[in-house]
Formats: sequence, C-alpha cells, structure tokens
Amino acid sequence: MDSGRRQPETTEPSDGELPIAGEPASPYFSTSRSTPTTTTAPPPEPQEVARGVVVFDVDGTLLDDLRWISDVAGDVMHRAFGTAPDEGRVHYLATTGLPFEAQLAQLYPEAPRALREGTARIFHQRKVTEAYAHAEPFPDVPKMLHRLSTEGWTLVVSTGAETEMAELLLEREGLRFWFESVLGSRDGTKREHLIEYRRRYPNARMFLVGDSRFDMEAVQAVPGVTALGRASSFLGWTLTPEDLRKWGAAWADYSLAELPEVLVRWERRTPPATRPGRSAAQKRVRKPSRPGRSQRAAPARQRRR
Repeated sequence: MDSGRRQPETTEPSDGELPIAGEPASPYFSTSRSTPTTTTAPPPEPQEVARGVVVFDVDGTLLDDLRWISDVAGDVMHRAFGTAPDEGRVHYLATTGLPFEAQLAQLYPEAPRALREGTARIFHQRKVTEAYAHAEPFPDVPKMLHRLSTEGWTLVVSTGAETEMAELLLEREGLRFWFESVLGSRDGTKREHLIEYRRRYPNARMFLVGDSRFDMEAVQAVPGVTALGRASSFLGWTLTPEDLRKWGAAWADYSLAELPEVLVRWERRTPPATRPGRSAAQKRVRKPSRPGRSQRAAPARQRRR
C-alpha cells in the first residue's frame, strides 16, 4: 500500500565546499535561546547511569526530513523577505541546528522583529502540516536505538524544534520509548541543553550525535562531551563527514548503523567525568529506573496512510 510519501531524489556525496562554510567559528555559535524557558516542574535531580549518555538531535539525525523542512523554509523566506527559494533553502540548511527564530535573526538582522516572529510562526505551522507529514526515521535508527538501550546506554534528545512537537513526532514514529527525556526550543539552545544534561548526569561519559555545524560547535562550549555526526546528501545539498570533522566531530558517517561500535571505541579512550572513590554526596545520587524486560518491546510504529 502506498503511504503517500514522496521518494526523494539523491545525489552522490561531493567533496566540494559548502555554499556557506567559512573556516572561522560560525557567527551564530553563541546565539542564545529565541523562545523563553517556562518552568512547570522542578528540574530532575542529578543521577548516575549504567554506562554513559548519548544525546541525539532529531531533524536530519533521527528523522530523514530535512529535504522537506528546507523546502518549506525556502518558500517561507521567499514570501517574507524576497529571497530566492533555492537560496533561502541553502541558508536554512547551512544554519540548521538553531531554533528557526534564531536563524532568521542572524540571516535578516535588519528586518523588523515583528516580521521575523510572524514568519517563524508560519514556518512552524507549515513544517507540521507539510514537512512532518513526510518525516520518517532513517532505516538504521530503530535497530540502533534498540541496541544502545539494551547495552546500557542512557538516551536523551536535544532538538531545535518545538519541544511538544518533537515529543509527538517521536511518539508517532515509535521512537519516544527509548529516550529518558526530550529538550527542545522551549528549553533553550543546544549548548544549554548539553549544560543541563551534564548537570543531570554529572559523572557520565556523554556524546552528542548531530548533523550540523552548530551541533558540532555546541559541544566545544561544554567540557566532557564528544561530538559524533551524521553526514547528509540529497538533491541540492551535501554535508560530508569531512565537513563535520572539520567543525569538531570525533567521528562522522552517512549512516549511524555503526554507532554502537563507535561508542565502544570512544568509551575505552574517554574517562568518565569523575574518577572512582566518590564522595558521600555522590553516593546518594539517585540511580535512574529502567523498564523491565516485559516493557522493553518497542511499540508498533504508527504510519500515516
């Protein structure tokens, strides 16, 4: 049965320079949150984990959806600012990893704030109705998440998308089950997410798996986090493993199928945040509860027909 999803065109990986890729650190690196944080519950207490923490980005890392999201972004920028759709699409892809409001603030700093905010609202609405209708996990993702979880890794999410929408999308695709928590644009930038996860898991080895320059650069501001990358290649856009390594990735590939083995290799060479011989206060840190064996069967994936 046809699911109604468009089949994307693909291109072979290219070794050429990206349309927007300078050698110095990105000018967007230190951009702060664009959406105020609202606290509805006390933050979780610090806790120990069985093995280590793997922080995943969503769009372009877990979900193969950037081609559709970038199409929406290009059209929205064209209608609001007069930018050619293809140019706007490339600008969006080159700054992905930031909340869209922060992207617009950097790309169109002279535009009235009200125009940028209205454009961002339209983008978020169209992203849900047009792009996320086609979103689905990369083929390597479900098996990889299952393996990491059963091998004792703690999995969490950091995304520039809206927190509630990321939760719903992961639930729809049968992936939410594997993650301890989800932090999105409501909770700050990716750098702030990493700082918060470092607070929650103070003694753990930590890895960020992302797909953008800004994912890689966010790690540089948070000690004790190792960046790993998913490269991408589709019509009109190529981000190679070499690009991601240039921006700080310790490892990068077009697939995450080998991520469990990569984590083992880095686990052996990366010491935990604290050495053995914990203090009494550290020994009182709460350990996370893990689902029982009967609960660990992944839920059936729901597809839109």
